[in-house]
Amino acid sequence: MLHIVDDEAVVRDALSWLASSRAIAATTYESAAAFLAFAQGGAFDPEGDCVLLDVRMPEISGVAAFDQLAARGLTARLPVIFLTGHGDVPMAVDTLKRGAFDFFEKPFNDNQLMDRVQEGLAASRQASAKAAVQARLATLSSREREVLDLILAGKMNKVVADELGISMRTVEVHRAHIFDKMQVKTAVELAGLLK
Repeated sequence: MLHIVDDEAVVRDALSWLASSRAIAATTYESAAAFLAFAQGGAFDPEGDCVLLDVRMPEISGVAAFDQLAARGLTARLPVIFLTGHGDVPMAVDTLKRGAFDFFEKPFNDNQLMDRVQEGLAASRQASAKAAVQARLATLSSREREVLDLILAGKMNKVVADELGISMRTVEVHRAHIFDKMQVKTAVELAGLLK
């Protein structure tokens, strides 16, 4: 989902149309506060999210909104592309150093902007997938983590049992729990998920 945050309706409409020309679903916000309320809820799109954020808006500027996203650790999940008609090089460099995905000055090339939006959506999907794997890892017990590490090292159940001083049946139970929690069917799939 592309999130378009701009206080000018004509800009929001034009960017929505541009996104639809690339079959990108978009939603618009007339203020940074409205967008931040959405971000607080965390109802992110599993297909990825990207934010087109105007730098200058009343009440909360785009840069201030970006700072709030960064403080919440959301800039990987919500890549931000700044749009401005008043940008300057130091502002662009500063926001990029602090984790903005890109910075476009108006007028911009429509195709270049939409290419970057698609790249932002792909980066968001990747960040979302990584977060999901980390969340699944967090559900493992400390013993399951030990078994996981030995499985990833390519050790057979008997070797894992000997190294941990537990029965082979206990290793099999832990292995089944690990596969279930990590949502995989094989050790190869598990290794691919965690590479």
